[in-house]
Amino acid sequence: MSMAVPRSTNPTTPPIRRKRPTFFRTAWKIIVKKPGRLVGLAIIVLFTLMAIVGPYLYPKNLPINPNAIYAPISWKYPLGTDFEGTSNLALIVTGARYVLFAAFMAAIFTVVFGTVLGLVSGYFLGWSDSIIMRITDFILTIPGFPLLVVLSTVWNFGQPIAMGFVLGITGWGGLARAVRSQTLSLRERGFIEAARTLGLSPMHILFKEILPNVGSYIAMNLLLAITGSIYAEVGLFFLGVVPFQVNNWGVMLNLAVFSAGAMSSTQALPYLLSPLIALLVLTLGVVLFLDAVDELFNPRLKEA
Repeated sequence: MSMAVPRSTNPTTPPIRRKRPTFFRTAWKIIVKKPGRLVGLAIIVLFTLMAIVGPYLYPKNLPINPNAIYAPISWKYPLGTDFEGTSNLALIVTGARYVLFAAFMAAIFTVVFGTVLGLVSGYFLGWSDSIIMRITDFILTIPGFPLLVVLSTVWNFGQPIAMGFVLGITGWGGLARAVRSQTLSLRERGFIEAARTLGLSPMHILFKEILPNVGSYIAMNLLLAITGSIYAEVGLFFLGVVPFQVNNWGVMLNLAVFSAGAMSSTQALPYLLSPLIALLVLTLGVVLFLDAVDELFNPRLKEA
């Protein structure tokens, strides 16, 4: 009588490897945890699409309708019209590209300058730290908005990248000091000492070991720098210190207050409120989304 012999497992069979979650999958799981984060992301995506695609939905010269001056809110004019009978919605959509692109470029310049200088200053110390911090102190002592007003008299802000560059080089001081403080704390940690013992280069330690640990703060400052830059550039156009070469939300506010009589006429209120509502909604979206950004880039929150 023969007995059944159990099948032997093949010892050479490789173990099943589980796929590590990708960055986008992890980010999506963090975002969907709270409805407010989804709302914030939806608002940011909406305004981004508005800036990218919006201007192609309207002609370069927006139509003027003398018979629809200060037309009330309706299906045809969801946000009413201005003093020339132009749709306020069309002005908001076409003006979003300059505003958002300039703010994005300003935030990039701010984060790049502030992060790199803060990392170098906090890690190497010595003469490099002294020079960088003296320059940072000088930047911080200069009042930002009055400086922008002065620069607007000699700088051409017709292109959004020019506006973004000026806003960026005048706003990186606070981030540089904060990153330096974080770097000073991290450079004495055990894992940094181990990296030095292994002979890893300073650039590897700065950008592979220290930078990920301050990523949460940098990412949050990127979004906050965008909103701050939007307020700064809109304020410059509202005050009229920058030539009205392009349509944007600041130009709308200036014309509504100083030319269209929005402060004294209720008919012109939609023209004044349209850019203000756009600014409010965009700021709300950024604030709601900051919570997700903090959890995504903060290792301690991801482990919790």
